[in-house]
Amino acid sequence: MNTRHDSPRTCPGCGVKLPDPGTGAPPHEGASPGCWAAYGDLLGREYGEWGDPPIHRLTNDTYAAQHPGTPSRQRIQSLGGHLVALYLSLERGIEPQRIARELGRVVADPSAFRWLEPPPAGTALTVLDVQGAATLREHTTRVERWARSVWESWSDHHEAIRRWAGR
Repeated sequence: MNTRHDSPRTCPGCGVKLPDPGTGAPPHEGASPGCWAAYGDLLGREYGEWGDPPIHRLTNDTYAAQHPGTPSRQRIQSLGGHLVALYLSLERGIEPQRIARELGRVVADPSAFRWLEPPPAGTALTVLDVQGAATLREHTTRVERWARSVWESWSDHHEAIRRWAGR
């Protein structure tokens, strides 16, 4: 039985309005089913058509930072890690392959993180702004623009995120 609902549903994370694709609730609690499906389409292109490009790390961190969900020990640590990764990439210029090593050090003590109140939905570019790129170069440019937009939406917390990265 297809449970598709054609009336748009607002994503609690980013604010996009998309119909429910009828695939059930997304495993990512901070996203609507339609937004999660759009992200899945984007990942399909990255893994398939573009062979897991280096920009994938930034795609993943950006989506997660924009869809934080609700506070729990696991979500706090996850969100903290994704925000630190955005900082390391966008402000420090650290290469994607080094970010994982840096994050291992940063998230070693999950109790050091605290919940940061997310920016309001609709204050940054979204996964929809990345869709439709004709080339990997265009895709990379769109992801970088999206990431900077999401990072700026968290500007009230940049100092805390920088401290976490410096541990």
